[in-house]
Amino acid sequence: MLFSERVQKYEYKLNDTDDQIVEYIMQNKNDVTTISIQALASLLYTVPNTITRLSKKLGYDGYSQLKNSLKEEINKTVNTQEDSFYFTINKTISLIDMEIISIVAKMLQRARRIIFFGVGDTAPFCELMVKNTRIVGKQADYYVHRHEILYGINQLEKQDVVFFLSLSGETKEVLEMAQLGKEREVQTISLTHFNRNSLQQITDVNLYCYSPRKNVNGYNVTDKTPMMIILQRLSEYFWEISE
Repeated sequence: MLFSERVQKYEYKLNDTDDQIVEYIMQNKNDVTTISIQALASLLYTVPNTITRLSKKLGYDGYSQLKNSLKEEINKTVNTQEDSFYFTINKTISLIDMEIISIVAKMLQRARRIIFFGVGDTAPFCELMVKNTRIVGKQADYYVHRHEILYGINQLEKQDVVFFLSLSGETKEVLEMAQLGKEREVQTISLTHFNRNSLQQITDVNLYCYSPRKNVNGYNVTDKTPMMIILQRLSEYFWEISE
């Protein structure tokens, strides 16, 4: 996983000092691979322990592994198989963060009511999640029509949850409802493709899968298997804590 991808995956753990260190590393990758942790700390007016903690927040064993990973990243040639089935599945599995899965599952568990919302090809996954949450007695709904979802969100209370599914994170209808959920001050969750998108900037908690858009003869044939992997792992954990 690239350094920038780790930053996005674990950004919910990072504080302002971490962000400053990350920004420096992003802008000076080559230099960072050649200097000690003491030298980097001195350049950033901090202490080595702060950099070690950041390294571990990003999923590295420590600063040495961070440096070695950066070296590999710099020297890495373009992988022509990045759109392959196995690549997308393995990439999605690497994005599973059990800490975030736990946070989301507990949000669902505490909610009085949950609404799942997505349009087009993601709609069946909303229906699946309604079933997966209802089997442990949770009140959950999915609405097809705009007036129904508007009414549903307006009936929610602050401890309730709206869960948005959109691989692009740019679906107009989803963004509109996410903004409404934010204005209503209910808890919001998103599941999108692993990129920077408008939806993940609105919602409180973000889940990611790796499923870049793919078109064949003008048809959107983007692989939905990665989305299913994340939702299945979430459901399994949700069932475990709800027993």
